[in-house]
Amino acid sequence: TYDLRRHMRFRTNVQGARWDEDARLWVLSVADGEPVTARFLITATGFLSQPQTPDIPGIDEFAGTIMHTAAWDDTVDPTGRRVALIGTGATAVQLVPEVARKAAELTVFQRTPIWVVPKIDGPIPRVVQRLFARVPLTQRAARAVTTSVLELLMVIGVLHFRQAKLGNKFAALLGRALLRAQVHDRELRRKLTPDYDFGCKRPTFSNDYFRTFNRPNVHLETARIARFEPEAIVTEDGRRAEIDTLILATGFNLWDINFPAIEVIGREGRNLGKWWRDNRFQAYEGVAVPCFPNFLTLASPYSYSGLSYFTTIESQMRHMHRLFGELRRRNATTFEVRESANAEFLDRMTDRLADSVFYLGNCQTSRSYYFNQHGEAAILRPTSTVNAFREAGSFPLDDYQYE
Repeated sequence: TYDLRRHMRFRTNVQGARWDEDARLWVLSVADGEPVTARFLITATGFLSQPQTPDIPGIDEFAGTIMHTAAWDDTVDPTGRRVALIGTGATAVQLVPEVARKAAELTVFQRTPIWVVPKIDGPIPRVVQRLFARVPLTQRAARAVTTSVLELLMVIGVLHFRQAKLGNKFAALLGRALLRAQVHDRELRRKLTPDYDFGCKRPTFSNDYFRTFNRPNVHLETARIARFEPEAIVTEDGRRAEIDTLILATGFNLWDINFPAIEVIGREGRNLGKWWRDNRFQAYEGVAVPCFPNFLTLASPYSYSGLSYFTTIESQMRHMHRLFGELRRRNATTFEVRESANAEFLDRMTDRLADSVFYLGNCQTSRSYYFNQHGEAAILRPTSTVNAFREAGSFPLDDYQYE
């Protein structure tokens, strides 16, 4: 409809962007190509884009197959293999049951257990499928219900921990009940039980993860890894697990290289990544940063709301649509968020997080990617999704300056 493909450049590696104050343009450096200029720059690289690999002695000497879940190789068939999987986060919760069905042996190396609650994941009856097809409004209603459940889980159990500790405790109780129902070995249950509050790490949903550890070909290893050998992993207590395939479910490097994913230089030579690390991670309404004219960023600090990237991005796009509409109405060519507006927003988000599980709960042992190197949970917007959408459509237009 919008003929977007002719405006796209595929297989292009953008290395960085710099604001040219004289030309009032962004200049993008592109690998193996001429620089690209643009009046406006929007980064949509997200914060889960730079895979993190463990720095373990000998990993480069491992002779078998290695792959990170972010760079999955579909040609690798785990059938009959001796597989080691490092990591027990949200990705591993989905992956472990599938690999276990095919692998001859699967050893899961766990540093930190994760909260898992039941997943409502039954087949959709044909009559319901036909209803969705004939009356699309019913499908939207179903989405609203599922979104509301996640919203309640996030807002009540996590963000309003001070006022609703019982909600958080209920979620943890649900996770423990699922674990007890699916894993009968007491010692195994102990290893799989988190010692931090629900919500400190990203909650997960699965009906198969826990029960997978009952399989005779699946082993949970909680000892620290000492080193790799060409055909094995050796733990610090001297035990050796012989493997031929290594799967890294070790997540992403958010706070060192993902914010931002490329070098962005604004006015007065301000380096966005360095400025964030030196002066706290911050972005007005999760999209704009002072000293970076005509620059907007998706999935940035204090943007993620409601446990859904979809609703987060949709609310951010609503903000951008309103901003560009005002830019056109004023017949202006540049915008930049005011320092005062950005500071006020940061203070408001920080104040609201004070009631959350991140600061009032027991999160010290969670090793959660929600926390940056300053101990701040700067990814999450501590409001409801409804609030995020409302503010995206009503933020003070004078919070920006236009020229």
